[in-house]
Amino acid sequence: MSAAAAPRKRAAPQGEQPPPKSPGERLGLRGDWDYALHLPLHYVDETRITPIAELREGRVAVVQARVLQAELMAARRRVLRVQVEDDSGRLELRFFHFYPGWQRNYAPGRLLRIRGEPRRGLFGFEIVHPVCRQASAQDPLPQSLTPVYPAGAGIGQAWLRKAIAAALRRLDMREWLPAQLLGQLGLPSISHALQLLHAPPPQVSLEQLEQRRHPAWRRIKFDELLAQQLAQQTARARRAEQLAWPLVQQRGGLATRLLQALPFQLTADQQACVAEIAADLRREQPMHRLLQGDVGSGKTVVAALAAAQAIDNGLQCALMAPTDILAAQHLRRLAEWLEPLGVGVAWLGGAQRKRERDQALARAASGEAALVVGTHAVIQDKVQFARLGLAVVDEQHRFGVAQRLSLRAKGAGEQRQPHLLMMTATPIPRTLAMAVFGDLDISTIAHAPPGRQPVRTRVFSEQRRDEVMRRVRELVLAGRQAYWVCPLIEPSESSESGAANGQPELRDALATHAELQALLGEQAQWVGLLHGRMPPADKARVMADFAASRLRLLVATTVIEVGVDVPAASLMVIEHAERFGLAQLHQLRGRVGRGSEAAQCLLLFSEPLSETARARLRALHETGDGFVLAQKDLELRGPGELLGQRQSGLQGLRHADLREDEDLLELARDAAARLLREHPQAAREHLRRWLGGGTDWLAA
Repeated sequence: MSAAAAPRKRAAPQGEQPPPKSPGERLGLRGDWDYALHLPLHYVDETRITPIAELREGRVAVVQARVLQAELMAARRRVLRVQVEDDSGRLELRFFHFYPGWQRNYAPGRLLRIRGEPRRGLFGFEIVHPVCRQASAQDPLPQSLTPVYPAGAGIGQAWLRKAIAAALRRLDMREWLPAQLLGQLGLPSISHALQLLHAPPPQVSLEQLEQRRHPAWRRIKFDELLAQQLAQQTARARRAEQLAWPLVQQRGGLATRLLQALPFQLTADQQACVAEIAADLRREQPMHRLLQGDVGSGKTVVAALAAAQAIDNGLQCALMAPTDILAAQHLRRLAEWLEPLGVGVAWLGGAQRKRERDQALARAASGEAALVVGTHAVIQDKVQFARLGLAVVDEQHRFGVAQRLSLRAKGAGEQRQPHLLMMTATPIPRTLAMAVFGDLDISTIAHAPPGRQPVRTRVFSEQRRDEVMRRVRELVLAGRQAYWVCPLIEPSESSESGAANGQPELRDALATHAELQALLGEQAQWVGLLHGRMPPADKARVMADFAASRLRLLVATTVIEVGVDVPAASLMVIEHAERFGLAQLHQLRGRVGRGSEAAQCLLLFSEPLSETARARLRALHETGDGFVLAQKDLELRGPGELLGQRQSGLQGLRHADLREDEDLLELARDAAARLLREHPQAAREHLRRWLGGGTDWLAA
């Protein structure tokens, strides 16, 4: 049983302390399979004795030698020095941390087996803090390499080796995958793979093992990816058994009238996405589709047309966004397009007056509001819909599984599920889409609508900040609008302690706002401030003033990352750009270049720059393509940080690496379909072995 499937323990009665966790539980190891899949980080070769004369600097070796003498040296610090020799030479052992009685363990003439990494000293080779044990000439050598496992504080390697060996003896390692499949893929049995990885024979390639390229490692990684693909394809099959309202397209209906009323033409990409979504909505099975497109690519109008198709069929649509600013932008756009066509639109936000909220709740419950837009407030218990046919979740990675499920549950009436459309402005690399979103259908807007201006991106050292400030002042006085983004609202303890230790002090929004007001002097009133702690009404007022050009320079935190659309703004300055992720920087940059004027993004950085930060800034300077940047982000950070909360409730990939194992992912996807079709029992057992019951995440 995997950790995900382990039964919950009884809660301790009030006042009673829960029992202390075992060493294994502290590492997340509960069932035998957890121990079996706790694989070594590296190995030590203790299968042969190396003569002292053949030691090589920096190469861990095992030596068997007799003690010549042991003495305490009291120089600047106490050191225990032990001299040993074998038939080929002498070696010195040094211990800087030791207990008072240790010297007795190294009596002259005692035979020791010593493991450590030799280095050159003043009088030949020495080993600092080797692992030593008393030996006899008849002691047998191990027959396999010694594994070194990931461990936590107070958890010894000897305990782990013993616990893992015991788990392997108890484990049911029968082979569930067909021999023909394993033969085609050149993979060993699961039993052989695990035995080899935990106890490799001495002749095995250490390089292959430690770089995870050995066939045994490929079997483990394939099995992990296969379990994920099986779970996704199973979830897709289960959804096909559920019912949704089939939403037929009405000739001359709301969607047609909306298209005719729009002041622009849809791009080819948008038209293709609209057609894919419309075809899904016509089916009697619930749609489960992700709409991805770069910042400013026009996803909202695609969602509006999907909502129109639902409303045409007498059903409601709910749109949920993660922030007040983004949700309010959707409300403005959708109301502007749909209300003139007779559609009732309601708003549900976190800081509404009771009267407004009660009215919105009543309109949603009665069906008067065919479209309900809001934040997390949309999924609160009091919110009821007359007949919810379509749920739209924007920036879906910012919501947890439970929140997405709560929104879908709002429409689970008459034994029918609402269709689900999720949207993201963070393009998903192909391997990540296959591995994590394989249960979804994906529609892509790959190109920006005509008229979007490319944003020229430049990188400046913090030392040129005054120059950047003067440039911003010139632009603002010339009537242009700009953003200035800071990583903090106000100074934090961590920032101040970092500055005390020689790290650059982080600029904060409050101080920068005051600084830029002073810079503009008599026009200080043109500088606005926006951050996440402000009441929603104040944030809305500031954004309205900026959109109306009453404010020309907006100092903000990343609260403007999504949902801010002011076409007149043509300059973005980002302080401490090295502190932001690549996707976040690209999202922020996407706030400019939305009008007819040429746009710029200036990235200010502080030294020292890590290699990863340097690579991020270089990538932003070189390209404005969000899909290229998404792939670069995957290479720099790996998949874990890119997933958001998509995998809540599911253990992430522990062994496979999506950056290196794309070929295995392709094979696992094909093998999953084949297993489900031809060997359903094997598919079920494989899923149980790897995931237990931890597949609820796929429902959202």
